[in-house]
Amino acid sequence: MSKSPWALVAGARPTPKRGTASIASNYRTLYYYMPAKGNQGSAPVTQPTTITIETRGAIEILTLNRPDQRNAVSPAMITELTAYFAGLHDRPTTRVVILRGNGPEFSAGAELGSDAFAAPGKGRPQRQLKMQQNYSGVIRQMRSCPQPIIGLAHGAACGAGFSFLLACDVRFAAPDARMNAAYIRIGVGGCDMGSGYLLPRLVGLSVTSELLLTGRFLKAERARTIGLVSDIVPANELLATGLAFAEEMLRVSPMGLRMTKQALNTLIDAPSLDAALMLEDRQQVILLETHDHAEAVAAFRERRDPTYSDQ
Repeated sequence: MSKSPWALVAGARPTPKRGTASIASNYRTLYYYMPAKGNQGSAPVTQPTTITIETRGAIEILTLNRPDQRNAVSPAMITELTAYFAGLHDRPTTRVVILRGNGPEFSAGAELGSDAFAAPGKGRPQRQLKMQQNYSGVIRQMRSCPQPIIGLAHGAACGAGFSFLLACDVRFAAPDARMNAAYIRIGVGGCDMGSGYLLPRLVGLSVTSELLLTGRFLKAERARTIGLVSDIVPANELLATGLAFAEEMLRVSPMGLRMTKQALNTLIDAPSLDAALMLEDRQQVILLETHDHAEAVAAFRERRDPTYSDQ
């Protein structure tokens, strides 16, 4: 019998103690990652062990880096992602973030055999709620950080991995990308980590209901058709595509870029057209007073690239 931590189970109904759900070539077949037993304590994180960060000028490439576990999302990864996205609020020199996964999958989803599932006993609901809020808090940080996030999807993006992609501002996919809201297939609700809020605003309620009520998988071609991903590119061109798009964002003023993301976050829930126009009017008046606005106008007239100072 193979010692591989991956067990193929067709048509199975997993329990939370089995492992991390990923997918095979069709949505009726599941893989489970069985994490190795050992110390899974919550020692303070000094250096990231589950993610990597690469800086390219004003662009940062954030990589989920547990390839042997198919980038299953552990409590340690959640701690590191929370620290990373929270820190972006104080780093305006980082203007765009690219999110991707290392290895064959973007992310297999939450690591079900980890400390993410509280031990039984007195106080379990409170402990479980705290852990749940830690996970969902990453989505809040992704949406509230001022930098646009470009998601690069390849292979499986399940459960928490799917929610990470939904929390991005723009998404590109490789041809093999396939994603699902795996939550409902492990006996909990299909709305988790922002999926019930973000997905209907991206693709509409009907498609959202189809995906969240069943946990079925969405492949790259259909994801592009419904507007969830902007384009499909070969896997070996995915990062280059993300970088090219990020460079296009860098051609606009830093404050204008930040305020546009903030405005979109607010306007998606605007109660009326009048409310939206009031916010947009005030944003434009603020930006008209910046040095970068004057520089952009001068550069346009002089037919040159602007040099922004974020002033």
